[in-house]
Amino acid sequence: MKVTLSALDTHESSFTPLVVIELAQDVKEETKEWLKNRIIGRKKDGGAQLLFRPLLNKYEKETLENQNLYLVGASRIRLLLGAEAVGLVKECSDNTMRAFMYGTRHNFKGFDDDNDDFLTMAERQFIIKHELESLRARDEKMIPGYPQAKLYPGKSLLRRLLTSGIVIQVFPLHDNEALKKLEDTWYTRFTLKYQPIDSIRGYFGETIALYFGFLEYFTFALIPVAVLGLPYYLFVWENYDKYVVFASFNLIWSTVILEVWKRGCASMTYRWGTLVMKRQFEEPRPGYHGVLGINSVTGREEPLYPSYKRQLRIYLVSLPFVCLCLYSSLFVMMIYFDMEAWALDLHENSRSEWTSILLYVPSIIYAIVIEIMNRLYRYAAEFLTSWENHRLESAYQNHLILKVLVFNFLNCFASLFYIAFVLRDMKLLRQSLATLLITSQIFNQIVESLLPYWLQKKQHVKVKKKVQALKADIDATLYEQVVLEKEMGTYLGTFDDYLELFLQFGYVSLFSCVYPLAAAFAVLNNLTEVNSDALKMCRVFKRPFSEPSASIGVWQLAFETMSVISVVTNCALIGMSPQVNALFPESKADLILIVAAVEHALLALKFILAFAISDKPRHIQMKLARLEFESLEALKQQQMQRVAENLKEDWREGGKEAAP
Repeated sequence: MKVTLSALDTHESSFTPLVVIELAQDVKEETKEWLKNRIIGRKKDGGAQLLFRPLLNKYEKETLENQNLYLVGASRIRLLLGAEAVGLVKECSDNTMRAFMYGTRHNFKGFDDDNDDFLTMAERQFIIKHELESLRARDEKMIPGYPQAKLYPGKSLLRRLLTSGIVIQVFPLHDNEALKKLEDTWYTRFTLKYQPIDSIRGYFGETIALYFGFLEYFTFALIPVAVLGLPYYLFVWENYDKYVVFASFNLIWSTVILEVWKRGCASMTYRWGTLVMKRQFEEPRPGYHGVLGINSVTGREEPLYPSYKRQLRIYLVSLPFVCLCLYSSLFVMMIYFDMEAWALDLHENSRSEWTSILLYVPSIIYAIVIEIMNRLYRYAAEFLTSWENHRLESAYQNHLILKVLVFNFLNCFASLFYIAFVLRDMKLLRQSLATLLITSQIFNQIVESLLPYWLQKKQHVKVKKKVQALKADIDATLYEQVVLEKEMGTYLGTFDDYLELFLQFGYVSLFSCVYPLAAAFAVLNNLTEVNSDALKMCRVFKRPFSEPSASIGVWQLAFETMSVISVVTNCALIGMSPQVNALFPESKADLILIVAAVEHALLALKFILAFAISDKPRHIQMKLARLEFESLEALKQQQMQRVAENLKEDWREGGKEAAP
């Protein structure tokens, strides 16, 4: 029996809440009623056909605060039809991955009419979010009750409500029972073990799972470098010619681990279905604005903004601002070197224990200043990139990442390059590298996890007391959960987490022949980072909406670029060592040519390795090729059926004309 959306009931009084919508306290009743009708309305009438109810009933509203909290859910059939609409990919009974279709639901592994676990909670919440974001204005010219909040056909209602301040936030609820199970297998016991990546994916979605998968993989990949670096650190500190083997190993290592990660990532995302998931046509991002017009590609009515205006903003405002920030970073760096010189002079004059400790103070202060500048610049970069008015979210993210990576790279590594290639002070380079690495790791752990966790614990105690003081006959557990979660911070995505790993990769790979102990410190940091990030996701921030991902995206390219730069820096450092220079006492030109030749040979080896190691395992390639072949065959069958129907229709028409 075929089930259609029009047959679904949207008035169930009791349902499992998946998503919370918080409205502003002064929202008008007519606006609330209009929003409710659009959410529960039938799809054919422009609604989302979801389930919707206030957190508190009429009696409870008179007793309690937080009256403008609403719960959103969906019936089981509605979620399955939504899964088909968003193109979720599931495993079939024949072990292939295919886009889910409600009509062939019994062909998929794990599906049963009585089984509610076929879709993970993360997938269900993603479907709800998609349906809410798909709500479009039809005949409305404005949001009821707010004449200044203009609408036009095709405009996303949820985005307009958010930008108008009518909707404060929309967030998915935690499943406390499932969360507790995940925590028990993830981070509550500090033991060296693999993370439950599939469970993380089931609860938080593919994007978060890929980050934790990459963090774990990168940490294990650092162990050989850390183990190999220890004897170099302990026994052959000043013999830079012996570091050729270590540096060469690091350069091959950096290439191999990134290529092997791509293979592992392909296997994971194929198993999850996102590797073969069709990308939908990207809608304009929420902050995009312009004159209303017709999109020449989609034929839809949407804001249009001339690209030349965007380019003018980028090159006349954003680029000069970024250059000014880079100059400011270099200026702060020179102040740091003045402080280093002052501390060194003071130590030379007194030679006391106190002044020997003081030698590390400039580096520690500079490391903290770097972290503060990185965070301040991030806010400025977000504002500028938003002001540039990019139409697509992907374009916005690419421009933001480019701005932030350029500044962070210069801000974090400029002083090290200056010490290495201008001052040529290897002792100061080791000291600065160690101080920057260790200080940044401690600072990030405190700011990203420990401080937010402490603040969240205080908020949790406050909410507990408030709920215990209530005398109203309410579902205190759900009320407490919603009120507590709405006060949690919002997780802004994996950008900062990947950025931290990117900078760490730079500290380890760029100057590996000078400070081989960097990898050991990175491993120690990452072992605690796994647990602190897990704590952050589970207990500090609101649960983020799941986002399907097939890879770590532009970060793969960023890491590969860093590994190429590391080839150049390590070859140059080895070429500058006294031991290597002693081999060419008369002709420095020969030394430069040999160093350049070695560098080119290593780069060639690097690219040969990248080419030789395929991005996807053979069995994944075969499965993808099989799916593509079947898709082409199905398309041919459809075309043949269409041609046959047309011929049949023509024959009938011809028969009618021939009849007397």
